[in-house]
Amino acid sequence: MNQTAYAIRPFLVGDEGRLAEICVGTGDAGADASGQYSSDSLLPDLFVLPYVTRHPDFAFVVDGPNGVAGYIVAAPNTDAFYEWFRQEWWPARRTRYADATGALDPRDAHFVAHADGLRAGAEEHAARYPAHLHIDLLPEAQGSGLGRSLIRILAEKLRASGVTGLYLIASSANTGAVAFYPRVGFEALPSDEGARAFGMIL
Repeated sequence: MNQTAYAIRPFLVGDEGRLAEICVGTGDAGADASGQYSSDSLLPDLFVLPYVTRHPDFAFVVDGPNGVAGYIVAAPNTDAFYEWFRQEWWPARRTRYADATGALDPRDAHFVAHADGLRAGAEEHAARYPAHLHIDLLPEAQGSGLGRSLIRILAEKLRASGVTGLYLIASSANTGAVAFYPRVGFEALPSDEGARAFGMIL
């Protein structure tokens, strides 16, 4: 890959649709999750769109020859973000994933339960690492330092804003990501089954 063909820039209004596509396209432990849930809007509604809505100033994208090829988004204060998510973002969107009786599609149940549980105090790591991130790069943009650069840019932005720590949670099945985060300054944290958590003091 020719890294000079790619450039990192701040998120701009209008990027949302492409970021949602990338979220789905990398949503199965780094592979394409299209069609795996009742709607391809589920993963973006949880893992990218609320972040660029609430904190667009902590979102950066990778522009490439074929358009946006990756992004990083963050919440500088996890507890405050989760309370906003619970009260303002999620209630209207949750109805997309339930039928008239309130029953969920079984394919969606795990992620909907996760979203239902988000609130201040829900994440144990947020006390020491107040901010958290999500990062996704299409395969075309992987392997030549763009992920490292995105994390560095975000960490600098958070540090300048007075944030003292940053964490993320990756699927254990995403072995590439699990190997990557310690190489860019994160330390492994206690994790639930099926997940790997990492933290960085800023």
